[in-house]
Amino acid sequence: MSPAPIHPRDALFSAGEHASPLPVCDHYAGVEVRMRKSLALQRELGPVFDITLDLEDGAPIGGEMEHCALITELVNGADNAHGRVGARVHPVGHPAFEAEVHALLSGCGERLAYLMLPKPESAQDVERACERIDAIAAQIGVARRVPVHTLIETHGALREVFRIAAHPRIESLSFGLMDFVSEHRGAIPAAGMSVRGQFEHPLVLRAKLEIAAASHAHAKTPSHCVVTEFTDLDSLAWAARKAARELGYTRMWSIHPNQIRTIVAAFAPEAAEIEAAAEIITAAQAAGWGPIRHRDTLHDRASYRYYWQLLERAHRTGQPLPGELETSFFRT
Repeated sequence: MSPAPIHPRDALFSAGEHASPLPVCDHYAGVEVRMRKSLALQRELGPVFDITLDLEDGAPIGGEMEHCALITELVNGADNAHGRVGARVHPVGHPAFEAEVHALLSGCGERLAYLMLPKPESAQDVERACERIDAIAAQIGVARRVPVHTLIETHGALREVFRIAAHPRIESLSFGLMDFVSEHRGAIPAAGMSVRGQFEHPLVLRAKLEIAAASHAHAKTPSHCVVTEFTDLDSLAWAARKAARELGYTRMWSIHPNQIRTIVAAFAPEAAEIEAAAEIITAAQAAGWGPIRHRDTLHDRASYRYYWQLLERAHRTGQPLPGELETSFFRT
C-alpha cells in the first residue's frame, strides 16, 4: 500500500514558518447598530472577513463595562456563526485595560477570535500587555490562549517593529495610519492620510514597508490601514491592490460595510493564477514534492510554497478551487 499523500502545509513548512491563515479583511465596528449589521453581513458572505468590535473608539468614556457586556453578548450570540469576531481594547496603560480584558475573557474568552492592542509605545508595552492577558486568562480559567493582534502607530512601536513581530503571542500587525501621521505633529500634511497620498509620502510609505517586512520575517500577518474615503470604491480597490501586490500586505482594514466586498475582491487571486497554482500543487504532490516541469518551467519547493499560499488566499476570499483541491486540502 502506498503512503498517504503529504498535505502541503506539512511538506512545505517547518513549525512556525507559516502565518495563521487569517481572512483578508478586518472590519471595525464600534456602534451597536453597525456591529449587528456587520455580523449579519458576515453570516451572508461567510468568513471572508473578520469583525473587530471596538472598545477603544466605540465605548463612551465611563461606559467601557457596558460596552464589554454588549461585545460579550454579540460574540456569544448566534449571529457569530463563524467564530471570527475579535475586540479592540484600550492601550495597556489605560485605566480600563485590565477590566476590559477581564470582562471579555470571562464573558466570551472561549469564542473570542483575538484581542487587538492599540498604541504600544515599544516592544516592552506589547510584552506587558500579553503577560497581563495571559495572567488574567489563567486567573479566570480560560484554557485557550486568545490570539493577540497589535497596531503599529507610534514612533516607538515602529522603531521596534521587528521585536514586536517576533513576540510569540502576536498573530498580526496592523498599521495605524491616522495616529501615525498625527505623531508627526503636522510635519506630514493631511494628504498623507488620503487614499493616494498615503502611498506617496516617504515617511508613511517607509512605515508600511517596515511593518510588512517585519511581519513576514516572523510569519505574522501584516494588515494594511484604512481608506477613509469609504464611498469611493474605485480608489479603495486601487489602494487595496497596491497594498497587496506591491507592499506585501495580506490583510486590510475596513471601516464601512461598503468597503468589505471591494477589499476581499482586491486581495483575491485572479482565476488564471488559481488555475496555474492548482496544476502545480497537484503535480508536486503526485511527485512527492520533488521538482517538476510545468508549462516548460521548472518548479521545486520554493515555488511550491508560493503557489500553495496563493491557493490558501483564494480559499480565504471565497474563490472556487478547481478539481478536488477543496476536498483534498481545505475540508476537515
